[in-house]
Amino acid sequence: MNRDDVWRTIDDERSSLADLLDDLSGAEWETASLCVGWRVREVAAHLTLAHTGALAAALAMLRARGSFDRMIHDTAVREAALPVEEHAVRLRGMVGSRRKAPGVTHLEPLLDILVHGQDIARTLGRSRPMPADAAATAATRAWTMGWPFHARRRLGGFELVAVDHPWSVGRGPRVEGDIAALLLLLTGRHAVLPELSGPGAPDLTARLSPAPA
Repeated sequence: MNRDDVWRTIDDERSSLADLLDDLSGAEWETASLCVGWRVREVAAHLTLAHTGALAAALAMLRARGSFDRMIHDTAVREAALPVEEHAVRLRGMVGSRRKAPGVTHLEPLLDILVHGQDIARTLGRSRPMPADAAATAATRAWTMGWPFHARRRLGGFELVAVDHPWSVGRGPRVEGDIAALLLLLTGRHAVLPELSGPGAPDLTARLSPAPA
């Protein structure tokens, strides 16, 4: 995908997710998402912060005492305190903009909206199809970027192959799945493990499953 295609997809995904948020019940807003430790409302709030400017980001880092992970968490929690109706309004208001948070490429907003949209939809049992070309572009970014996903380290020794798109990475026993499921796997959403198949799937599942208590 070229840059314009990426931004068009981001716009489409933000708009459609805003429509989904408009339809949520009070209980759904409080439901735990696939993003560990975040309810649906924190995930939605986080997505509205993608336009954070350099000064605001620097101040948030100071408040978080230099911890990027704490900064991301704390800003989402603060924003989530707004009335839930605000999140769809703010997300829809970002459509058409090409602003980015400091230090990221145009691919990070694509990755964010695709993955966090699933964090919300899947936990609520809502259907949210993911465009395959966009998912493949985001998956390549997640595989190559290292921090924060460390996908090559976590998933090393396996070949990941999409069954619905000509996308694959890695070497080793084959693990197959839809490109959407593979993107979620790359970004640490192990809830998709039952959706994967292929000769390497059992060993990968064993590697990523929590040890018995």
